[in-house]
Amino acid sequence: MIYEMLTEKYKEGEPIFFSDIYNGEISKSALTQQLSTLCKKGLLAKYDNGIYYLPKKTRLKSSVGPTADTIAKYKYISKNGKTDGYYSGNTFANQIGISTQVPHVIEIVSNNTNSAPRDVKIGNRRFNIRKPLISITNENVYILQMLDLLSNLDTYSDYDYEDARKCFLKYIEAHKITRNDVDQYIRCFPLTAFRFYYELRLDNVLA
Repeated sequence: MIYEMLTEKYKEGEPIFFSDIYNGEISKSALTQQLSTLCKKGLLAKYDNGIYYLPKKTRLKSSVGPTADTIAKYKYISKNGKTDGYYSGNTFANQIGISTQVPHVIEIVSNNTNSAPRDVKIGNRRFNIRKPLISITNENVYILQMLDLLSNLDTYSDYDYEDARKCFLKYIEAHKITRNDVDQYIRCFPLTAFRFYYELRLDNVLA
């Protein structure tokens, strides 16, 4: 029955977290044993402690599983339509085009951590995870992500303010961020967020 549940709920190569499938109906050790049996049969594969996947067969008949980036995204950013985090720092600065640096450590802000900022290793990739100033939701994620970067703009931007402004304008337009959105959250961020918000004249373009 466990295998049927997994195949109905998960796609091949998609991360399966033990914490997500444990429902208390049987003991953790019994569930672990069932998962171990599926792994021995080749029906399931183990990526790391507490992380499994349904193996996807390639033409060479080798098993393909999730990447470290996919696991980090599912664990810390979003899964099943629910948003719990966002990329930050150099990672996000590179994504929107204000930095040319390709980060070796992927920075993530996530609801799914209670500790101080910490490095987490998944596979051969390193991720720096820190908790947000405000709980992240589907509705506010893009606003918080923008204000987070504005708080440390001089640290991450490789270009002058005018070029950075153009990148932010594209982001604002793409995610339909309004002045009311910013006003609701900006006071929770450092004063540098205010400074760059006005120096880049972003208030001028918000509806």
